[in-house]
Amino acid sequence: MRLEPPASTDPRDVLRALRAAVVGAGPAVALGGGALPDDVPPGTAVVVTTSGSTGVPKSVVISRNALISSAYATAARIGEGAWLLAVPATYVAGVQVLVRALLADREPAVVAGPFRPEPFAAAARGMASHDNGARVPTYTSLVPAQLQRLLDAADADATVAEALRSFEAILIGGQALAPSVAERAEALGARIVRTYGSSETSGGCVYDGVPLDGVGMSVVDGEVRLSGSTLAEGYLGDPERTASVFPVDADGTRWYRTGDGGEIVDGVLRVTGRLDNVIVSGGVNVSLDRVEAAVRGIAGLESAVVVPIPDAEWGQGSAVVVPGISPAEETAALERIRAAVGAEMGAPARPARVVSIAELPTLSSGKPDRAALRAALARDPRAQAHPSGSGSTGHGSDRA
Repeated sequence: MRLEPPASTDPRDVLRALRAAVVGAGPAVALGGGALPDDVPPGTAVVVTTSGSTGVPKSVVISRNALISSAYATAARIGEGAWLLAVPATYVAGVQVLVRALLADREPAVVAGPFRPEPFAAAARGMASHDNGARVPTYTSLVPAQLQRLLDAADADATVAEALRSFEAILIGGQALAPSVAERAEALGARIVRTYGSSETSGGCVYDGVPLDGVGMSVVDGEVRLSGSTLAEGYLGDPERTASVFPVDADGTRWYRTGDGGEIVDGVLRVTGRLDNVIVSGGVNVSLDRVEAAVRGIAGLESAVVVPIPDAEWGQGSAVVVPGISPAEETAALERIRAAVGAEMGAPARPARVVSIAELPTLSSGKPDRAALRAALARDPRAQAHPSGSGSTGHGSDRA
């Protein structure tokens, strides 16, 4: 099967390529990468290549059937209508917005260029339409950082607030949503649906902790696994990785090993964080995803990012990178953070430093670029943890 990139990364070009690949007989579409080989599996619709937040590249092969199954399952859960594309069309979340629009036979609205609240609100207003006298429901998909920008703008701009309220559902994925941001959205009247998934599952396949129809989930040795018709075929040109990440059990069921820790309680999934985003601090395993969730629960720190750093005494520690605060505010912020994290997770989990930054580096998906942050902190001696007793930012003797 031939594999062709769209004419550009412009959403309209991607839409045309997807229309041919998903609902027509056109070639598969290569997104996010350069030239790819022709020998992709039959039935492939897209190959999504991304380095992700860790900097490790992967090319995920997604079939036409998987994309369609995912789109129909989403419609069954939240309803059908018109879609607004506000995330990059070359990432799986953007691909699914376009596929849902194609299958609904409705031209998607598009917010192109750098994300700003005003064009988003204008595009949302322009979607208003009626079918046989009934209002056509509208939907969109955002990452948490976009939602937070919209909520901040809505405080002073009634048109942005009304735009957020106009959607039947706003899918939020890509990373965990801070509780305070979710509460602000609910108070405004925005209908938020938290989604969980990845390119390997054709996008979000668990909504508000409950799997879509046809999706199975389990937790094996603490790791979340997903199954069903939305699973990708695997990784292009990497059969060993494909076999490792997509095992088949004794019953013949094919699963995707997410690499996330979690638990299922009364049929609802709770993801606790990446299993590989764990440091060993003073002999204690500490999940940095859990630390980050605790930090983001503090008012004013909803956009903070937690990254590992060396610790001269404890081996490994963590730093909290906070956008929008001044260096003079770092010490006060650290005291709040250490108190909150210590109360929730214990002293070994408490971050050692707070590092102020004007603006977080992000990937084109809108997620924080954690690899760039780790590299920047490695070059900055101020960001390293210090032995206890070296100042108020050290861990202190109560780590033991």
